[in-house]
Amino acid sequence: MSAHPDAGRRRTTIHDLAALRARGERFVMLTAYDANAAGILDELDVPVLLVGDSLGMVALGHPTTLLVTLDDMIHHASAVMRARPHALVVVDLPFGSYQQGPEQALASAVRVIKESGADAVKIEGGARVVPTVRTLVAAGIPVMGHLGLTPQSVGQLGGFRVQGRDEAAAATIVEDAVALAEAGVFATVLECIPASLAPRVTAASPAPTIGIGAGGDVDGQVLVWHDLLGLGSGHRPRFVRAYADLRGAIRGAVDAFRDDVRSGAFPSEAESYGD
Repeated sequence: MSAHPDAGRRRTTIHDLAALRARGERFVMLTAYDANAAGILDELDVPVLLVGDSLGMVALGHPTTLLVTLDDMIHHASAVMRARPHALVVVDLPFGSYQQGPEQALASAVRVIKESGADAVKIEGGARVVPTVRTLVAAGIPVMGHLGLTPQSVGQLGGFRVQGRDEAAAATIVEDAVALAEAGVFATVLECIPASLAPRVTAASPAPTIGIGAGGDVDGQVLVWHDLLGLGSGHRPRFVRAYADLRGAIRGAVDAFRDDVRSGAFPSEAESYGD
């Protein structure tokens, strides 16, 4: 893939991810919640963008993802699509938009695709969502799965905890990954599972695996944009590597601007209009 948007690029598809897996080439997925982020990531040829319901926590100020609505997701997905990214754009179906079953899920997914223009949806869960996955795929809607720590079930899981530590739980995750792949998911996110479990899941599932806190033996890796750039505050999960300290850079820039305004150094003559 070229890093230059004017070099005859085409949109990434679910088949491209399968081809990357077949060639043993690891790929990245990053979250994006607005046109600016999507545009920057598109310039860097990131192949998959996730409009995650994590936006509830990093952008909307909610304590969990549970308060995010379908309208919220469509709003942010539409903003991402206005950047005309070449990436495959995947949108989380939020809590409450598919739990009632396949019919509700289909209605929600159709809204996401038609109103935002995104390419695919992501849903959390294993065997219980297999009928829903089959329904969406049969309707022509690509679906990404999500196993391990599933934030929409954080109350039932007892918090943000590593999943699959004991053999019974690990075996269930492997079985769920296979079931999801057989139902038609084009990839599955594995969140917060032991590094030793990820290769078992990857070997068992024909669909590419994308890790976040799952070790390195997966087909791809995903991080939240804010975490990658060091924009967050408070607790940083163990699996996060901040590649920049933009929070510190922003604080420095705002401090400098405030000081210049107070001293009269801003605006200068060069930053003002003449008569």
